[in-house]
Amino acid sequence: PTRPAMASGSGDRNPTLKKCLTVLREARNDSEQFAALLLVTKAVRAGEVDAKTRRQIFDAIGFTFLNRLLTSRQPPAGCPEHTFRALGLTLLACFCTDPELAGHSQILNKIPTFNDILVSPCNPDSTSMIDDVYQCLSAVMATARGPRELVTKGTVSALCQAYVNCSYGSDRALMLLLGLLAIAEVKCWQRDTPHLLAVLSKLSDDFLKAEDMTKFELCEVLPRFIPLSPPLAQDSQGSECLRKLYKGLANILGSKLGQSQRDPALKLAACLVQACGSEWIPAGSAGSKFLALLVNLACVEVRLTLEEPDPLEVEGKKEVVTACYVLIEMGIQECLREEKPLLEEVQKMQLMRIMEEAFGAVIFYLRQVKQEELQDPFIFASVRILGAWMAEETSSLKQEICELLPFLVHYAKKLFKEGSPAASLPQPELVSTEGSGVPQDALRFLLPGFCHLTAEDRPRDILISEGAPALLSEYFLYQWEVLTSKPGSLTPLTNTEMSLQTACGIFLNLVVTAPDLIRRDKTFVSLMDMLLKSLPLLLPQKDHLVLAANIATLGLMMARILASSAALQGTQSAKEFFGAAICFLSQAHTAQADPGRDALAAAMSPAYASAWADISELWFLGMQALAGCVPLFPWLPQAVLQARWLEGLSELLARVAPASVDFELIAAFQGVLVELARASKPCRDVILSHHGREWANLYGMAALEQCLSSE
Repeated sequence: PTRPAMASGSGDRNPTLKKCLTVLREARNDSEQFAALLLVTKAVRAGEVDAKTRRQIFDAIGFTFLNRLLTSRQPPAGCPEHTFRALGLTLLACFCTDPELAGHSQILNKIPTFNDILVSPCNPDSTSMIDDVYQCLSAVMATARGPRELVTKGTVSALCQAYVNCSYGSDRALMLLLGLLAIAEVKCWQRDTPHLLAVLSKLSDDFLKAEDMTKFELCEVLPRFIPLSPPLAQDSQGSECLRKLYKGLANILGSKLGQSQRDPALKLAACLVQACGSEWIPAGSAGSKFLALLVNLACVEVRLTLEEPDPLEVEGKKEVVTACYVLIEMGIQECLREEKPLLEEVQKMQLMRIMEEAFGAVIFYLRQVKQEELQDPFIFASVRILGAWMAEETSSLKQEICELLPFLVHYAKKLFKEGSPAASLPQPELVSTEGSGVPQDALRFLLPGFCHLTAEDRPRDILISEGAPALLSEYFLYQWEVLTSKPGSLTPLTNTEMSLQTACGIFLNLVVTAPDLIRRDKTFVSLMDMLLKSLPLLLPQKDHLVLAANIATLGLMMARILASSAALQGTQSAKEFFGAAICFLSQAHTAQADPGRDALAAAMSPAYASAWADISELWFLGMQALAGCVPLFPWLPQAVLQARWLEGLSELLARVAPASVDFELIAAFQGVLVELARASKPCRDVILSHHGREWANLYGMAALEQCLSSE
């Protein structure tokens, strides 16, 4: 390499530096220049340079000269081939201790060089080069651009290979991988899945074989290498890793452990549950015993920590208790699982009792929470898991839950209206949080429980007195805006849509059990306005039939109670809503060939078939509500005529075999037809002109037959 130009004024009080720079400046040939470089690097390696000195060396040498050092393949006589590269790396490692230089584009451009050195065969002479590379990579990762550059330039792959091959410095490769995964897990797995799986394979193999404290240390490391995506269980190598992790955890948790050993194991198990549910636990006696033990240990940990909460002790245990919440939620799901259950019925009953005690401790803890603690992520995690319990177990701890309801409503309201700094901290999830519009959406997890509770007098009264209806109405409007915010079409099924459906269930309960509340609370007038506008937009969209059924039925049932409100007096929005509701109700059934007979049979429309289990009850409620609306809105029969529903229904009933139409469906049709025939002569005439008397008699619709026969 040619000699670098010297920066003016590069002398220093440090005599070592001064000597180095003087020699470097005055070198007359390659030998002297090489000797000067050795003096500089010797000073660097000896740690004799401070920040100012380091900068002066950089100013004296510069990147151009460094690039030549790194690419030169002509070492001084008698020196190893990599001599100049080693010198360049030592200087780079020195410069990288300056954060400004570590993020410089010239340093970032060297990442492929660093990668090449890590994956090249290592000999005893090159270990110092590898040390320098790791120092450079660590410094780069600490910069703002560094992690992204490392991932995109292939460092994850190089680090994985270095670790799997047990190369020199492989422990540092693992630490760097842990850092990159903590910052950019998704991108790392997207780009380097095979290499990361190879690391996970080695780690899980070591975990299974280890018989000393290494096993527990690996419990701390392994969670970073368990991806939420791609699913491990779908890959043969991933499945083998899961098998080893299960066996290793079974060995640990089946032994007598201290807290310092048990806690990392519980956290690793929770991480596996987050990534794979219960798929990593094998079916059979051993698997069911392990699952029961896992949930049991989690419940014990929750009780020990929360039943007599010492503030300092709880603070130190929040992470492991949050992991226990993940395991308990899996326990709830497994106790409810009917298809290929992992647990036997006796185990389910035992676990439900144990989990009930744990939830008693969670409730006790939440009742002690102070106002200033509400933004603690652990409070959110505790409310979330309680919501999961309330969603499924409606009979236990009823008194305690009722007493906690004011806190739950207040907490959910605070997070919804104010947001929470805790949003930046991830919460354990068994399902994706995609689509949840609120950063810390406590209401989403409480809605299913609230839906059960609003069907009962005492908890419903508490929820109403605490202002839950107004909060839920605001939340409904917000989530609707989230759902419809993407241009073009509604987003696919998300937590947002599920929240809207569950909120509809709560409102339906209130409509049925507290109609006076609907009449007097202005919240429901605003909600009615929103329902009128949303259904016409929602119904034409694909894949949103369940939500459309909820909104249509809720709107029809509320319309009966709010019939006198201005929004329902023949306004455009009211007519569009009822038109959409009629469309939803009228298109559910069709005629199709009956394979066993020549006649046609009544059947579900193809578009409704897959969702019918979720919407059938709503459809029948909607038919009853529509029948109830006909006498209240003089303009409604005309909307039915415009939709040509009467013609379509008459044709269906005339074409199909009567035996193919069940009694409940006949009753639903008759309810609407009778009201239309009574309220509107044009509707009555259409029914009669389409042989209404004949098929009314044929289907045993006595009330309709009588109505059509009377003048």
